[in-house]
Amino acid sequence: MRSREFDLDFRHRAGKTRNWGLALLALATLLWAWCAVLILLPYEVDRKPDDQYPAECESRLFTDRGTANEGRGPGGYCADERDWPEALAVLGLSLPVSLAGVALFTIGTVSRRMSGHSQAMRELDGLADAAQHRPTSGN
Repeated sequence: MRSREFDLDFRHRAGKTRNWGLALLALATLLWAWCAVLILLPYEVDRKPDDQYPAECESRLFTDRGTANEGRGPGGYCADERDWPEALAVLGLSLPVSLAGVALFTIGTVSRRMSGHSQAMRELDGLADAAQHRPTSGN
């Protein structure tokens, strides 16, 4: 395999690695958004199947009381529906996904840039060699 073909193949593989990193970062972003929805937005809970008047619940983070669980009414529908462990599990799952995404994206990007730099250095060496071996005109 010639060096140019190898270099193009190397850049292609580096591009795939970078794209996998971007995909993992997109997945981590979705997990962060899901966590934000679980914590920040108010929600409704059915007290029974096909409830026409579901219970309205405050968000987990923004509440007038000390916590969203404080002073819960009979049945505890809101407290039982969304709890902190679910949101923290989503947040915890996003950490390794985002770390892997950052690592793959960085490796792919640096590999492509280094390949481009090597190609430029080879071209400059070729130009310098051609200029050095050119016959000079005598005076």
